[in-house]
Amino acid sequence: MPFFPSLPDDAGVRHILTLNPAAGSALIELHSAVLRNDSQLTAKDKELIAAYVSGLNACQYCYGVHKETAKAYGVDESLIEALLADVETAPVDAKLKPILAYAKTLTLTPTKALQRHVEAIFAAGWTERDLHDAILTVCLFNFMNRLLEGHGVKGSSDLYAARGRALQDAGYAPLLSILRAAQARPAGAP
Repeated sequence: MPFFPSLPDDAGVRHILTLNPAAGSALIELHSAVLRNDSQLTAKDKELIAAYVSGLNACQYCYGVHKETAKAYGVDESLIEALLADVETAPVDAKLKPILAYAKTLTLTPTKALQRHVEAIFAAGWTERDLHDAILTVCLFNFMNRLLEGHGVKGSSDLYAARGRALQDAGYAPLLSILRAAQARPAGAP
């Protein structure tokens, strides 16, 4: 049950973001810019990072939705679980492993991010732009995890599955449309 009495029992991101539609729209535009852009990191890679970060933070809602989205992109659920158990031994592409290790550091102990971590990422063949996009993804999901947890929104397996498929199929445009419509309504209007 959400912490805010105005939120429905089955609240999701859209309900939280409509509390401040202008900020919500900006946040969803950021999602699109970060997660669906043209770097070497694919949408599949970024969804894996989103699920991994959310799992590290134990954010039930974001982990559930982005695990399902990653699965819709072809990521095996057992890989996500193996990453959460131990990034070093998880059967993930060797090129992606240093980015995921860095994601863990930035999520759990950000002040321990070191030059050697970045050098390992560059040595694996990633560019500065790729690393920047990975960092943006990590930051975005640390933010989103706290947003959902701060509002007490947990979701359900049915919601995770539906949102995961929708994010893979249509991205963030439908949510952005909802928020822009809410932003256009006069204050106090339903």
